[in-house]
Amino acid sequence: MRVLRGTLDDPVADRERTGTLLATASEGTPGLRVWTPARQVAFGRRDARADGFDRAARIAADRGFRPIERDVGGRAVAYAGETLAFAHAIPLDGGGATGDGAITERYDRTVETVVDALRGLGADVVAGEPPAAFCAGDHSVRVAGGGKVSGIAQRVRADAALVAGCVVVSPADARAVAAVSDAVYDALDVSFDPETVGSVAAAGGPAEPDSVARALEDAFVDGPWGDGSRRVERVGAER
Repeated sequence: MRVLRGTLDDPVADRERTGTLLATASEGTPGLRVWTPARQVAFGRRDARADGFDRAARIAADRGFRPIERDVGGRAVAYAGETLAFAHAIPLDGGGATGDGAITERYDRTVETVVDALRGLGADVVAGEPPAAFCAGDHSVRVAGGGKVSGIAQRVRADAALVAGCVVVSPADARAVAAVSDAVYDALDVSFDPETVGSVAAAGGPAEPDSVARALEDAFVDGPWGDGSRRVERVGAER
């Protein structure tokens, strides 16, 4: 599996590097990246079409979060500096690989992978999310009885799929994500409760992103998704 490590300071250039995983997956090579993006709010396609998008983008920028638009679906996601992102690029062989059943299967397997990785670090997490959470969706991970830790989205084309998500690690990041998301979602006229933002640490896991990133990388490479082999490429500096 092709594995990218590191982060570029420019969010646009950084996401372009993630996009190369999809290109090589279309040629048959699966890829993975788990990293801490620079401080930003990544808006989904529905956000960009909303009447309040320009105001939401200004609010994010005024609070020190660079507004960018992402290719996968879902609503706005804030990355506060130590918030993890992951992207798994999967080659598709045609057939039913782009159908609803295959899409749901990839979502379910990704949720299971994230849950297993975080539980291995001592975090009490489960599949699902509380009402009015950020980037609301059926395929999420939450603290058992608590806030949302991870949201997952998917981009599918004929020859490859990119399953991507975020993981809120520390309580400090959870507070920052909640604060900027509250203002951004209000501008977008989307229901959001800042109390629904959880973290790996709140679930009993570590509060620093490095160990969580490595656990997620191992879970994708060594689990059902991979064969245990990885070809590591440096993208930028470790954050």
